Amino acid sequence: QVQLMEFGGDSVQAGGSLRLSCVASKYIYTSWCVAWFRQTPGEERDEIAHTEGYGKLVYSGSFENRFTISIDSDKNTVYLQLDTLKPEDTAIYTCAARPMSGGVCYDRYKYWGQGTQVTVSS
Repeated sequence: QVQLMEFGGDSVQAGGSLRLSCVASKYIYTSWCVAWFRQTPGEERDEIAHTEGYGKLVYSGSFENRFTISIDSDKNTVYLQLDTLKPEDTAIYTCAARPMSGGVCYDRYKYWGQGTQVTVSS
């Protein structure tokens, strides 16, 4: 079992930046793939990016333009840097973990954090 806790959500002005942290309760670098998602009311949850084996970082859609995922294996933490924020980035940002074997992620995310709110005002 892995417990995940997110930190860093805040209210910011458009154009600002935030760094979100997803802290895991155990070593994740070689055992777990960790993803960041976001969800707004009434919308489906979207995956932003995730980590894979051997330090590989994978982005979904166009999120790579302004968002950057990174991992600190010593701190069991996956970060999400949010830059040039827009009002439409307002959402709950959540991290999730799925097992990894041989550097390959399993299909289903198994553990989820509680989420952290990001609010961007114009």
